[in-house]
Amino acid sequence: MILSVVLPLALVAFSLALLLAAWRLLRGPSSADRALALDTLYINALAIVILLGIVWNTTVMFEVALLIGLLGFVGTVAVAKFVLRGKLVE
Repeated sequence: MILSVVLPLALVAFSLALLLAAWRLLRGPSSADRALALDTLYINALAIVILLGIVWNTTVMFEVALLIGLLGFVGTVAVAKFVLRGKLVE
């Protein structure tokens, strides 16, 4: 009973947060703002995928969430290295 109310509300809240993070990624005035928006973007996407896995009662979505987490971490490291040094390849 309570999951039928809370899960859709959580999906709406995380979707709104995802859209706001995407907006900050596009409009961020500095590279640091864009890096934080990228982190927030993939964390919100991760949360949405996990919530959809709970709603649809499937374990495939949890594997997708693991891939999103790994790719998000690599993306964060790449952006941090680019902001710090100005280039990705040494």
